[in-house]
Amino acid sequence: MIADVVVVGGGPNGLMLACELSLAGVRPVVLERLPKASEEPKANGLLGQVVRLADHRGLYPKLSGSPDPPEPNSAYFMFGALGLDLSLLDESPVYALPAPQHHIVRVLEERAIELGVEIRRGHEVTGISQDEDAVTVEVGDYRLRTRYLVGADGAHSITRKLSGIGFPGVTYDRMTLRSAHATLPADWLDPTTGALNVPGHGPILPFLPHRTEHGGFSYAPLPGHPPLISTTEWDQPESDAAMSLGELCASIRRVLGTDVPLAPPESDQPVVLRRLTGGNTRLAERFSDGRVFLIGDAAHVFSATGGGPGLNLGLQDAANLAWKLAAELRGTAPPGLLATYETERRAAAERMVLNARAQAALIAPGDDVTGLRELFTELLRDKHTVRRLAELTTGADVRYDVGDSSPLSGRFAPELTLDTPAGTVRLAELTRTARPLLIDLTEGAALSAEVAEWLDHFDVVTAKPQPGAPTALLLRPDCYVAWASDSPRPDTGALRAALRRWLLPANADEQRRSAAGTMAG
Repeated sequence: MIADVVVVGGGPNGLMLACELSLAGVRPVVLERLPKASEEPKANGLLGQVVRLADHRGLYPKLSGSPDPPEPNSAYFMFGALGLDLSLLDESPVYALPAPQHHIVRVLEERAIELGVEIRRGHEVTGISQDEDAVTVEVGDYRLRTRYLVGADGAHSITRKLSGIGFPGVTYDRMTLRSAHATLPADWLDPTTGALNVPGHGPILPFLPHRTEHGGFSYAPLPGHPPLISTTEWDQPESDAAMSLGELCASIRRVLGTDVPLAPPESDQPVVLRRLTGGNTRLAERFSDGRVFLIGDAAHVFSATGGGPGLNLGLQDAANLAWKLAAELRGTAPPGLLATYETERRAAAERMVLNARAQAALIAPGDDVTGLRELFTELLRDKHTVRRLAELTTGADVRYDVGDSSPLSGRFAPELTLDTPAGTVRLAELTRTARPLLIDLTEGAALSAEVAEWLDHFDVVTAKPQPGAPTALLLRPDCYVAWASDSPRPDTGALRAALRRWLLPANADEQRRSAAGTMAG
């Protein structure tokens, strides 16, 4: 028996892919070499468009612990440890969801199990070979045949290595990052702003990197966890000694010029106490090889940006690839659809490389960097600069080439509240099933009638026209806009072109005529 899709890696990216495939009617098999989910603290949350993706899939309440939809941060953010005054913007693109990675994995695994995903833990891939029809995966003492294989197995991906895909990039060996969960003096914490008021230095805002001439400092008070304290220094001597709170305290003194007393954390959960030297920014030579695909850290890794950029990017890789694989498996994919995974997600990864390199330059030590930061501080008084950097950091500037010129096309679905026959509903609530969706806000729902012969390929929601809103939207399953119109009489030819490009098989017209003939007979 041949499996439809085998996913190598049961972390957040692999589980997200499995969920998306299941929503599309594909039953994937997930192979994870670890016998149980890792409790090791890694990323501390989600940032940017991926937060909105979680909302569109109905995952946000469990991830955040709140029944309310996500709200953008409209006050303050950072780029390269420089403040971005988001209050200058009419609409902020910065969405943040503080949550430890093990919690994200738990929520995604529960959802995958609900959807019927088969997760095999303790199953390590040792070999891969492929022919024109399938991929053979060697797993311990058995083999598994699959139509497609997806490596979601991290920066040291065995899938990538066995497929012979190179991983070029840059290794940074000057930086040392020290991190630990610790208890801070309670009277140093400002209950209003959440700032850490350090005597002899001043207030430091939570979750945001703080740069001095001697390095970087940050503290992240995640809900339900001890604060995570981190420092970044350059050109530190190597050490084989075990990391300790005393070593972190000494590092803080060098960075801030004053002491910050740290006590062991009061927690029964796994805690961080680690030292990392160096880092990498790398992009795979290609994101696919025949029937093998890469997502997440297997395809790209980044340093110096903070905020779990690889996780934010990887979860969107999963959403982008899943519906395209499913369409290929069903035989409904338009020509060249699978190739757009590489085109679209490589462009998004390259933007993150730019983000990583720019921020690394701005947080480095040195008088010349300080001069650059002073200039940037002046530039950040301009709201257009603030918006550009905020969009770069959060991935909101990603725009796919979908072949349509509307300002909305190629971007993640806009925030809309629709007045439908069934009642008022947020657009995000209509995308839980990951089906393609045509939103028809024309008078009398005239648009959907124009493409009625293809309604089995997508869902339709009709709603009352709204001032200032588009009159029609076609959403791909990954919630990106494939076509949009603001005309009272949308161009149906352009809509048909978008349907053919993204959702209809090459023989859609032939299938329609055949079905019509069968009904007539």
